[in-house]
Amino acid sequence: MNTPILYRKRFIPNECIQLKDDIILECDEDHLVTKWSFLHERCDDLSRGYSCCYLNRGFRISKFLRADGSLKCWYCDILTYEHIPSENKLIMVDLLADVVIYPDSRIKVVDLDELSDAFEKRLIDETLLKKSLLSLSKLLDEIYSKGIDDLIAPIEKYFPE
Repeated sequence: MNTPILYRKRFIPNECIQLKDDIILECDEDHLVTKWSFLHERCDDLSRGYSCCYLNRGFRISKFLRADGSLKCWYCDILTYEHIPSENKLIMVDLLADVVIYPDSRIKVVDLDELSDAFEKRLIDETLLKKSLLSLSKLLDEIYSKGIDDLIAPIEKYFPE
């Protein structure tokens, strides 16, 4: 895959924006590694991060850093993507469910209420609902059985703690 123009599509709120400030470090058919700054001012002292999107596995792992450079958490977005080769676009479609992994190893699944609301309001169809839940299940199975070391390795090779 050529280095694409990145977009993020969300259902809540309904938006599709170009991630023009993301810097692509690696890109192939299976994964995409980026570094980025938060698009909007955050009140929780977060400033920047690094991500590895596993395109064919349905999730992205992000390293969220505070302004002082310390690790806030690992954030896992459940997603799918649309690749439009003729326009060199890669649109990451947020499927709403997320997993947060804290430095003390606590794991929290979040935003399932948003997933339910999006389905109820017909913002997503049954196919995307199932895709979200299956990707979430596979991610959690992997985290519980193997931990996150393999998942974060593409990020840590560029930006070790």
